Amino acid sequence: MTETYRLASDKTGQERPDSADRNSDIDIDMIGGGVWSRPGFLIRRLHQIHYAMFLEECKEGGITPVQYGVLTVLAREPWLDQTAIGYEVGLDRTTAADVIKRLEEKGLVERRVNRLDRRSRQAAVTKKGLSMMGELQESMARSQRRLLQPLSARDQKIFMSLLLELVEANNQYGRAALKAL
Repeated sequence: MTETYRLASDKTGQERPDSADRNSDIDIDMIGGGVWSRPGFLIRRLHQIHYAMFLEECKEGGITPVQYGVLTVLAREPWLDQTAIGYEVGLDRTTAADVIKRLEEKGLVERRVNRLDRRSRQAAVTKKGLSMMGELQESMARSQRRLLQPLSARDQKIFMSLLLELVEANNQYGRAALKAL
């Protein structure tokens, strides 16, 4: 089935489907159409593909996309606590703590006890971590471009706009909510 959308600009200037089209009934057979007609399956499959592309492009760094995301957050906002880090990248506190521990073991972040709340720990990227991020920056970007490459430039913008819209509209259902976009 092919959907045609009228395009509108959202607050970021990205093109997106007009609200009239979003609220129309869409006839997709998610039962008889098999897994390839189910958005959840396709999103999961696309995630697997992206993960493989990231690992291929960034193999010299030996880190995962989630670890790179945590480093990105900490490079912009050093000394966040584990809860705030999870909030920024959509991880629960326990998973965030595990990711940060692994990054610390690699010497890419350092942790300290939060002076305001001795029960929590804060983290910041080390010089080694910043150096590694710089070395991997182009590889990371290349993995993102490879993922979107089959789409035209216009469709890439539309796709990104629609992904943002879906994440924002469904954020509360995630295991760990993301900070508002």
